[in-house]
Amino acid sequence: MDTTPLTPGHFLIGRPLMSVPSAPAQTCRPNRYQVIEQLRRAFWERWRKEYMAELQNRAKWRKDASTIEVGDLVILKQDNLAPLHWRMGRVTKLYPGGDGISRVADVHTSTGTIKRAINKLCPLPMHQG
Repeated sequence: MDTTPLTPGHFLIGRPLMSVPSAPAQTCRPNRYQVIEQLRRAFWERWRKEYMAELQNRAKWRKDASTIEVGDLVILKQDNLAPLHWRMGRVTKLYPGGDGISRVADVHTSTGTIKRAINKLCPLPMHQG
């Protein structure tokens, strides 16, 4: 089972985006490079604001919103990092409150297991079929 999510990098360069070169290539004219950088920044900003916000279901605004469950693949939103650097992990445990609603989860990432608030997790859509 392939757990690699489809990211904007696939559309921009045709493969997962590991890092973006900071210096222009020698074959690009400065004008062309500046246009490409401006488009890239605009794409990331729009993707972060629209798509990532859509992944964060707000139960108080959308009653039919699905909740995060154990085994879900999630992106860990971090306000101090660019979306390119957000980590991905799998929910391993939920901590329900007194009202039965989970607000904290354990997430297993490549560097270990961390405890994170549910509102900082963006569940990735999984195709069931």
